[in-house]
Amino acid sequence: MLPEVIETDRLRLRPFSLEDVEDVLSYASDPEWARHLGPVPQPYTRADAEGFLANQLSQDRTIRASWAIEYARSAVGGVNIGFDLENRVGTIGYSIARVLWGRGLVTEAAGAVIDASFAADPDLNRIQATTHEQNAGSLRVMEKLGMVREGLLRQDQYLRGKFRNTVWCGLLRCEWEALKQK
Repeated sequence: MLPEVIETDRLRLRPFSLEDVEDVLSYASDPEWARHLGPVPQPYTRADAEGFLANQLSQDRTIRASWAIEYARSAVGGVNIGFDLENRVGTIGYSIARVLWGRGLVTEAAGAVIDASFAADPDLNRIQATTHEQNAGSLRVMEKLGMVREGLLRQDQYLRGKFRNTVWCGLLRCEWEALKQK
């Protein structure tokens, strides 16, 4: 079972709560933050933030777990992982407020979730992630986590009036364990 709270050097990953509505509204209403995230509505409203939080609170954590990224006592983003138990695969996703981009916080949060996921399920063999080809920041996060670029789906998503290419990256348990040994 995955922990509800994960502590890192700079972050506290914890369940989202309804009290996070102002924090979520603050970062998610930034169009630049949402640029690569579909289907995040723009403009992003208080009702959108409330709906997002209600959805996070209703999820079955054995199939899809999510955490608020807490930094300086505020929810500044989120990280989640969904599981395909039959195939022993997890799919991770993450986001953080634009004012905190480039500080390594998402890499720290996602790495902690990867570590916790492999520790919680000895049968889990692979963790994967996707991003849009233009999202250089997310691709850097995946690279720092040791993920390997495995494929490109051409024009597989239509977002904000444009077709987008999606990059698939993956990380095997043995690769993660080797990284941790360094």
